Amino acid sequence: MFSGSIPALVTPFRDGTLDEAAFRRLIDWQIEHGSKGLVACGTTGEASTLSNAEHHRVIEICVEQAAGRVPVIAGCGSNDTQNALLHMRFSRKAGAAAGLCVAPYYNRPGQAGLIAHFSHLAENSDLPIILYNVPGRTVTDIEPETVCELATKYPHRIAGIKDASGDLSRVVDHRMGISKDFCQLSGDDELALPASAAGAVGCISVTANVAPALCCEFQQACADNDLVKARKLNDRLYPLHYAMFEDASPAPVKYALSRVHDWMTPQVRLPLVECSDAAKKAVDEALEHAGLV
Repeated sequence: MFSGSIPALVTPFRDGTLDEAAFRRLIDWQIEHGSKGLVACGTTGEASTLSNAEHHRVIEICVEQAAGRVPVIAGCGSNDTQNALLHMRFSRKAGAAAGLCVAPYYNRPGQAGLIAHFSHLAENSDLPIILYNVPGRTVTDIEPETVCELATKYPHRIAGIKDASGDLSRVVDHRMGISKDFCQLSGDDELALPASAAGAVGCISVTANVAPALCCEFQQACADNDLVKARKLNDRLYPLHYAMFEDASPAPVKYALSRVHDWMTPQVRLPLVECSDAAKKAVDEALEHAGLV
C-alpha cells in the first residue's frame, strides 16, 4: 500500500497558531519533489501539543491539499483507546488512506493490552492501520510476536508497521511471520539502508521534510537494488539524519526548513523550545554537506 520516501510532516506554526498557508506550500513542495506519501500529525508534527480540533484540521488540510496525488497517513495514536478511535473515524471520513497508530505511551500496557488496544481499533474502524513502534518514546515495545499475531488476525486492517525500535532483525521477524502484503517502513532515517536490505519498502522520514528529492532518489535506488547509488546518496544524507536529533525533535528540522524556505518558521510549541546554537551549527553543516544550501 505504501512505499518509498514518506515524510512525517512538521506542523508549521506562526505566532503560536497553525500556519495553514505554509503547511499547504510544504505539502505541494513535497509532492512536487517526489514524496510517495505524507504523514500528518505524527511525532514530528507535534501531535502531542495539538488540541483535537487542531489535530483534525491538520489532517483535513493535508488530505485536501494532496488532492489524491499521494496517499495521506493520518496520525491517530493515543494512550487512550477511545481517543485513538475518534481520530481514526475522523481520518476515515476526511479521506486518509491509513491511520498511524503508536503504541499507547505512559500507560505501559503489556503485550496482551497492546493486542486488545489494536484489536479494538481494527474491529471498530475500517481505516487501515500502520502500527508505530517507537519504544524510545513510548517505553512500550510492540514485540514481533504481537505484530505477527495482529497482522495475521486482521490482514485487511493491520496493513503495516513503522518500526523505530532500532532492531533491524525485526524486519526479518515480521517478514517471516506475516504474509508478503504486510508493509514494513523504517522509522529511522539512518537505518533505512540496512532496513531496505532486510525487506523494508520505504521510510517514514524526518529528513525528507527538508530533503524530499534526495530521500526519494535514495529510496528509489534501494527499490532498484542499486546499492552503489543508494550508498552514495545515504552518505550525502547521513549527517543530516543525525542533525535532525541534535536537539529535541522537531526543533532541528523546523530550523532546517526555515533555512531552506523563507515561508517556514522555526517555531515549536512548549514544552519544546527552538533548538540550541550547537544544534543549529550541526544542521547548517549537514545542509551544506547534502548540497541543500
